[in-house]
Amino acid sequence: MDQSPASPRHMHLAAFVSAGPVSGTHGGWRHPAADRNILAASYYAGVARTLEQGCFDLLFLADILAIPDRLHDSMDSQLRYGALGALRLDPLLVLASVAGSTRHLGLACTVSTTYYPPYQVARALATLDHLSAGRAAWNIVTSFQQAEARNFGLQEHLSREDRYDRADEFVEVCGKLWDSWADDALVLDPVAPMFADPAKVRRVDHEGRYFQVRGPLNVSRSPQGRPVYVQAGASDRGRDFAARWAEVVFITPPSIEAAKSARADLRARAERFGRDPDSLKVLPGVCPVVAESRGIAEERRALLQSLSAAEAGLSTLAYHLDADLSQFPQDQVLPAMEVSGVQGHYKEVAEMTRKTGMPLSKLGQQYGAGRHASGFTGTAADIVDTMAAWHDAGACDGFMFQVPWVPGGVEDIVRLVIPELQSRGRFRRRYADATLRGHLGLARPPA
Repeated sequence: MDQSPASPRHMHLAAFVSAGPVSGTHGGWRHPAADRNILAASYYAGVARTLEQGCFDLLFLADILAIPDRLHDSMDSQLRYGALGALRLDPLLVLASVAGSTRHLGLACTVSTTYYPPYQVARALATLDHLSAGRAAWNIVTSFQQAEARNFGLQEHLSREDRYDRADEFVEVCGKLWDSWADDALVLDPVAPMFADPAKVRRVDHEGRYFQVRGPLNVSRSPQGRPVYVQAGASDRGRDFAARWAEVVFITPPSIEAAKSARADLRARAERFGRDPDSLKVLPGVCPVVAESRGIAEERRALLQSLSAAEAGLSTLAYHLDADLSQFPQDQVLPAMEVSGVQGHYKEVAEMTRKTGMPLSKLGQQYGAGRHASGFTGTAADIVDTMAAWHDAGACDGFMFQVPWVPGGVEDIVRLVIPELQSRGRFRRRYADATLRGHLGLARPPA
């Protein structure tokens, strides 16, 4: 039955699907039944339509601005094994094509604040929000790789503090640009004539440390006012950034306890920034493998594990940590280190390897096979039991499903997991709102 005051809260569901070979697992593109036509618009339209059939809140496309080369100072392992950054289409253009194939599904993409100018990003995302009738979301990231810096004419990337300082100002500028048109500024009266009311369009005249932007934006205010903000920072500064700006936070905890701690911390930080903590939706990333029986699900997981080359996973971990892991003994655990990359991923794998004694030689395959906290392999009932336990414990507001392979991994979730969630009153049976903000229960920002 649908949600009622006496029913459990509905979960929010997002799907992580890269515009390239890797989504949930590095072996997914090698699956015998995988669709490898990743350069075709029909590939992404098919994924999006399936997710919309399952009433998902949003489709999330991540991005990378270079082919990673941290392992052995070489791109070989990324390209040879089709690892995380071997190929990545521009997610904004992919989502623009998907917008015409869907009516309800939220459309989120990564756009870096480190190398792009805020005017360009504000204009592109406002355009996507218009073209999708209010379904755009922005995953706000700060870039940290030397390879990315060199693709934009720089020899060194910014420090972590400078990256986040720039990101704070970047988001502030984008907000000013999106608010530079009043909601009713676009008149379109051919008789008066009055295309747009000049009194309701204003310059922003921003003068800051990193940006000088006059404005106004040359796109009228979009259906959502501005896109939904998504963020995945895991460092102390990253969590502060998420607590200040984000409305959806993507985390990668290894356990329900870690997820509960992370969500409580993010909500407390949001309150310190004067925000309602319920306006921040925390979605742990999990890579579910579901089947009609536990045995079949375990076989599917084992197949995906076998298809994930250890070198590919280690190469991607080296990218995430921004450290050449080939310099360390491969028969020993990941050593303690200071990482300039994603601190959350380092904490996750460091905790796992120290608990299990897993050497680097095996960590690569495990990392490449996808994050799968216990309880996310099995029947639909098994997986929904685990989801409900996390949700009821206050560990999350829903989940970010990292799709193990396409199209079967998406189809299995929609065919098996979604009906089980719906039958328990845990998830919507139909879309009740027109915009992504409506799906998420978020208010539209005033102009």
